[in-house]
Amino acid sequence: MASTEENMTQISELILLGFGDLHGLQYLLFGVFLVIYVVTLMGNIVILTVILADCFLHSPMYFFLDHFSFLEFGYTTTIEPMMPRTLLSPHVPISFSGCACQFYLFIYLFIFAALVATECFLLVVMSYDLFIAICNPLHYSSIMDHWGCLQLAGASWMAGFLAPILLMFHIFRLTFCAASEIDHFFCDVKPIVKLAYTDTQVAEMTSFICTSLFALGPFLLTLASCTDIISTILRIPSVTGKQRAFSTCSSHLTVVSLYYGTLGIVYGFPSGPQNEDLLKLLSLLYTVLTPALNPIIYTLRNRNVKVALRKLM
Repeated sequence: MASTEENMTQISELILLGFGDLHGLQYLLFGVFLVIYVVTLMGNIVILTVILADCFLHSPMYFFLDHFSFLEFGYTTTIEPMMPRTLLSPHVPISFSGCACQFYLFIYLFIFAALVATECFLLVVMSYDLFIAICNPLHYSSIMDHWGCLQLAGASWMAGFLAPILLMFHIFRLTFCAASEIDHFFCDVKPIVKLAYTDTQVAEMTSFICTSLFALGPFLLTLASCTDIISTILRIPSVTGKQRAFSTCSSHLTVVSLYYGTLGIVYGFPSGPQNEDLLKLLSLLYTVLTPALNPIIYTLRNRNVKVALRKLM
């Protein structure tokens, strides 16, 4: 018993197992992930620079896009630098306090565990901005003024900071056994909870409640806004008006569909020991693929951003 308690209380590091045996493909994948990481960072830096430099983009829509790109920049910096290490080394040690910090930053910068990250709330705010612009254009300037935009953006960031605190409190109150290996390429909720020696029912229930409150709610609000936007556009009589309206919101609708679509695939997939390797691969959809595509979508499908980028170049 004394030996068991010592093993449970003296864990100083956790080991990320990464992707396991890749049969000689680790160097190729290392190069691919490194290129994707650099492209993602550069894409978000370009969007931030273009919006700040061009006075014609100083509007509510691009104000929120600026915040979104800054969030994506922080999110990729938190998660993706660990991935090349797990590819080159089958066992990557990380301190327990560092893992806790990384986990907190991850659920703050993106939607994971309780799915209450800032991105959920920013997508709601961006959908609301488009909803007002298309469905109620006469009152847009009075509703989405500078002070209103600051309040919405500030509320999104504040909610992102506060939402994961309760879940973090319950998870890291658990007593962890000596088996300190995490079968993943970053500190995920489920693998961490699996290491717990004590009852995890409270932590799992907290995760479910947080998911329901801070992920399902924003998703339903975003879905309602997008539905009203599409319905309003379809009622526009002129073809030119429909094309102009769709060009305004097509980028955002694409990002929302990609974001919730990848999450639906990952979390809708049945979990189990036989599916752990597949779930790790599916996790790449929202940790690597979606952040890499978002800057491309917002630059290639947004005429104003493309014009501003040409001017800047």
